[in-house]
Amino acid sequence: MGSSRAPTRQLLQRVLALSGICGLLFLVLLLVRLWQLQIVQHDELESRAIAQQLREAPTTAARGSIYDCKGRPLAVSASVDNVYLSPAEIDQYAEDRELIADSLATILNLDRGDILEKSRTSGAWYVTVARKVEREQSEAVRRFIADNDIHGVHLETDTKRYYPNSSLACHVIGFVGTDNTGLEGIEARYDEALSGTAGRTRRATNAYGTELIYTSFEDYIPGEDGCDLEVTIDSAIQFYIEKQLRQAVADYDIQNGAGAICMDVNTGAILAMASLDGYDLNNFLAVSPQAQAAIDAAASKEEAEQLLQHAQMRQWRNKALSDTYEPGSTFKIITLSMALEEGAVHMDDSFYCGGSVSVIGRGTPIRCWKDGGHGSQTLTQAVQHSCNAAFVNIGQRVGAKTFYDYCEAFGFLNQREDPDESLTATTGIDLSGESGSIWWSHNVFCSEKNLSQLAAASFGQTFTITPLQLITAVSAAVNGGKLYQPYVVSRLIDGDGQVSYEREPRLVRQVISEETSRQVREILEQVVGDAKDGTGHNAAVAGYRIGGKTGTSEKVSLEAQTGQKEYIVSFLGFAPADDPRIAILIFLDTPSNESGIYISGGQMAAPVVGRMMADILPYLGVKPSLHSEAEADVTVPELGGKTRQEAAEAVRSADLRYRTLGEGETVTGQLPAPGSTIAKGSEILLYFNRTPSTELETIPELTGMSYEKARDLLSDYAIYISSLSPVSDAAQIIGSQSLPSGTHVEHGNIISVTLQGIDGEMLGRY
Repeated sequence: MGSSRAPTRQLLQRVLALSGICGLLFLVLLLVRLWQLQIVQHDELESRAIAQQLREAPTTAARGSIYDCKGRPLAVSASVDNVYLSPAEIDQYAEDRELIADSLATILNLDRGDILEKSRTSGAWYVTVARKVEREQSEAVRRFIADNDIHGVHLETDTKRYYPNSSLACHVIGFVGTDNTGLEGIEARYDEALSGTAGRTRRATNAYGTELIYTSFEDYIPGEDGCDLEVTIDSAIQFYIEKQLRQAVADYDIQNGAGAICMDVNTGAILAMASLDGYDLNNFLAVSPQAQAAIDAAASKEEAEQLLQHAQMRQWRNKALSDTYEPGSTFKIITLSMALEEGAVHMDDSFYCGGSVSVIGRGTPIRCWKDGGHGSQTLTQAVQHSCNAAFVNIGQRVGAKTFYDYCEAFGFLNQREDPDESLTATTGIDLSGESGSIWWSHNVFCSEKNLSQLAAASFGQTFTITPLQLITAVSAAVNGGKLYQPYVVSRLIDGDGQVSYEREPRLVRQVISEETSRQVREILEQVVGDAKDGTGHNAAVAGYRIGGKTGTSEKVSLEAQTGQKEYIVSFLGFAPADDPRIAILIFLDTPSNESGIYISGGQMAAPVVGRMMADILPYLGVKPSLHSEAEADVTVPELGGKTRQEAAEAVRSADLRYRTLGEGETVTGQLPAPGSTIAKGSEILLYFNRTPSTELETIPELTGMSYEKARDLLSDYAIYISSLSPVSDAAQIIGSQSLPSGTHVEHGNIISVTLQGIDGEMLGRY
């Protein structure tokens, strides 16, 4: 017995010893593992645990607003809601999917079947139904949720971009996508500053990473709202520019759009920039009715998508910034400036134009637009006549190398090390999408064996630049010789109301002297002010000193490819001519012959700039400084309460006529109202114990009539006319009217018109 127990005891001792050793080893391993988990991998495991237990979602920061230079809102953000379904909660609470789909489809104007399908997404906790829902619809969704005790439908706060002025300055402002990211214009270029920094929301989740239904845990980490932007655009000036440009497109049947820029010549600030056709920023995906009709008629879905994309890209394109063109005769301002600065020409020089001029390296002579030529003319007359032959002469006096250097100084090209490389340049404006000029290489342009490039460039042909480059350079030519970099954003204001960035005008270089600039202004004022010789006289505005230059450029490359002749007509004006504040450039791409008006910058573009100046200069507080015996309009005196004799004397003294209606000795009413500005010689109505008729009159077509004929025609109907243009001795007709024919108006209404000569600038061919 004793001997059999000894092995058993030994075995038990060995088992206990082995168990102790194993337990000790397990404890050591456990301690090592705990040390590894708690110490070595602590940070990593903590992050993974948090990721498992919490779901982090970004929250939208408030996007900064955009204001014009007077503090008027151009783009603002407002709170909206996103509507989403939680199919998991719909299952959890056994909610009626049919009811949810029917109600949300009715409230949100969505497809019921689509909502029903989304509600059946197995295990999902977040399925988007609608984004950027307006307050009225959001409130209706909330009432539905409350009335029916719904747990599977939710709303979350978001923001939506609004543009109070619809299409105004659309190509400058740009727009944002559904995720509030800037896609065009300032919205895109300054997206980072406008967007700010998004915040974060943390919510408790289960082991599968989905939100826990029965928990109230939520942690919010605030973000930083975006900066507000103040831009140089003046919405009033922008409105005037767009209004007149839109009217020009209609009047002249413009086939390929139009553009305009208004610049502060002394800073480079862009006061207005327009490109037509425009679009509604609040509905930027929609296209014009004409484009939509073509899309609807497409033969296939693929073709329709291509047409839609093409129409959208076309309407979003900023022609004033992204298109290049041959500037034509408006570029003669630059040639004139460099020639005066270099002393290659002087104010008392004369030039002879026999109708054409031969150039080394060119097989055929360059012809002037006037058959037979202009004969002998002064420098000022050569500019007034827009004489190509004279400017070829001026360019040759300057010389190719000097001409090339000045084009670089004015910002049209950047010199490179390789003299055989074609050149380009941009202004560096703070907008995306700027195109650059296309210029000859140095060696080609400066060849002594071929001066045809120099000859063509002297009057603005066979190279391309952007409208922005041209107005920037011409502003330097008339502001005292200072080239400024153009810009559109002047200030950034952070969430605390502090200015975080302020733009100062950036002087690029002094290009010409103040004296040369003064001479350029003098000559260009004569282009507008001289109704006999000035090709730009249709831009004249009564009482104001305006300078400028016309341009009519042929699309040479298009003609070479297709044989079709198309033109871009333009005018670049500045005012006041003796001390410029603003410059305006407009260009009309492909006018139609159907308009009945001769295709030229003088006949089409100059009157438009004149109308723009007539709107903008008074708005800027620029008072008329000129008086002419040929003033077109007079002010209607106050006649109420006067006797017949007193009224008659007052009317005659105001250079007006009158007609009486009613019986009595005291004037009880008059048309038009006192203080109105109407055409001299108009017949006004005096009422004696009677009141004006409330019937409406229909405005006739006035375009092409003489001013006097239109005045007398309208006076017969107690409608009156007022001219934005001075009346001169030259033959003048009405070029445009503020209200179109067929419009019904009350008696006493006043229609504004512009006058233009019938001689005009002919096409500059070479």
